[in-house]
Amino acid sequence: MPAAPSASPSGPSGSAVSSRITSIDALRGSIMILMALDHVRDFTSSAAMQFSPTDLTRTTAALFFTRWITHFCAPVFAFTAGLGAFFWLQRSGRTRAQLSWFLLTRGLWLVLVELTVVRFLFFFQFQLKGGLFVLTVFWMLGLCMVFLAALIYLPPWLLASLSLFVVATHNLFDGVDPARFGAAAPLWDVLHQQALIPLLGANFVTAYPLVPWIAVVALGYCCGPVFRWDAPRRFVFLLRLGSVLTLTFLVLRAANRYGDASRWEHQSKSLFTVLSFLNATKYPPSLLFLLMTLGPALIALALFERFRFADSNPLIVFGRVPFFYFLFHLMLAHLAAIALGALRYGPHFFLLLPPPSFGGPPDQFPPNHGYSLPVVYLIWFAVVALSYPVCRRYASYKSAHRANPWLSYL
Repeated sequence: MPAAPSASPSGPSGSAVSSRITSIDALRGSIMILMALDHVRDFTSSAAMQFSPTDLTRTTAALFFTRWITHFCAPVFAFTAGLGAFFWLQRSGRTRAQLSWFLLTRGLWLVLVELTVVRFLFFFQFQLKGGLFVLTVFWMLGLCMVFLAALIYLPPWLLASLSLFVVATHNLFDGVDPARFGAAAPLWDVLHQQALIPLLGANFVTAYPLVPWIAVVALGYCCGPVFRWDAPRRFVFLLRLGSVLTLTFLVLRAANRYGDASRWEHQSKSLFTVLSFLNATKYPPSLLFLLMTLGPALIALALFERFRFADSNPLIVFGRVPFFYFLFHLMLAHLAAIALGALRYGPHFFLLLPPPSFGGPPDQFPPNHGYSLPVVYLIWFAVVALSYPVCRRYASYKSAHRANPWLSYL
């Protein structure tokens, strides 16, 4: 499940950044569209109600790749969030103290949105006591921004070095049992592994442990100066860096020694051996998962530098209003699932419950609840198409009211 918007990127002009770099908007817009596929699949796929799409004992290649392609969303959001922080600082007259305050307040705002608005759009429930709070992308990005508010005071070379070190070594702690920390075990869960944490009469699921996401956001921030280079130099750098990361993934994954808690295995069919090879761990994102996703993403970013995008291009429209798009498309996806279910089954109460794919009670849903993969893709297309005119209108409004500081939070 991807995530929240970063500050609007801008293009180089002397030593400051003054006009948008559309390649970043296009990259972010691309993954916004993919993110909708993941959410529509969660709400409407019959397979999603029964098993994980990466379970090689039950999945199909089409279902696996439908899920796998959306793995690119969260890493790109985290990386571009760091880029956005750098671009925000580059605007005339801004200081690191101002950036730190902006990151702190915006980060806390995203956490609040996660616990309220996003939770409601996923579950259509307000229940607090005994309720379920799944801490997803907004939670992760928000707290990463809070940490970055302090980390920006480090020298760039030191911040980049520490971030690379965290990304490269955090898998050394995969075998740590949280129980060894006693009462502090929930802190380890928040940082490094998925877990269910009872708190204040509710249950919190750490769907997105923070390490190494903090380092990915910080690396995005450290990469910001690259976008002050001239376009040819920037293109070569991004292409080479993306290729090196991708090649490193292939080498380390082939070695099958380090970088992911899950090893790949030979399967009865060659295609499924490939699926096993690509089935890297996302929660928390392993070193191999980040290499597998950020490498190709940087290559795509470099290639997008060679295109001219109109402001009306869907990639640009969605890429410029990711926060708004996230909330709007999530509402559409959930409403579509309810409406289609009502047409198929009638106005039954179960339609207002979280589906089994979100932890809802399977015994209260009809057998084979949901739809086939082709239908899921049709619903995805409809959700994206309906989101486009609304997001385009909001993007125009946001562009015309740039002086309004509150729009930076939306």
